[in-house]
Amino acid sequence: MNEMALRALIEGGAIKRIRLIANGAVIHAEVDTLTGTLTASTQKGSVRTWKSIDAAARWSHRLGLGSIQLELMRWQPKQKGLDLSS
Repeated sequence: MNEMALRALIEGGAIKRIRLIANGAVIHAEVDTLTGTLTASTQKGSVRTWKSIDAAARWSHRLGLGSIQLELMRWQPKQKGLDLSS
């Protein structure tokens, strides 16, 4: 789900919860709606990720969210990531 669709769901009151999930050194967002769980994505369709908690928190604040859930169980901030873009 891209940011425009997510904003529409937030304004419509269809979002139950947003979770920022840290896995390794990367953080992504999962959105719980009335019909199920969706992953936040970019306009191109890839999973929206961040490298720092504060960047992910700024994104959620910019969307107008006052409360999020943060899962850090598998967070490894010093772990090196793989570049899979090539």
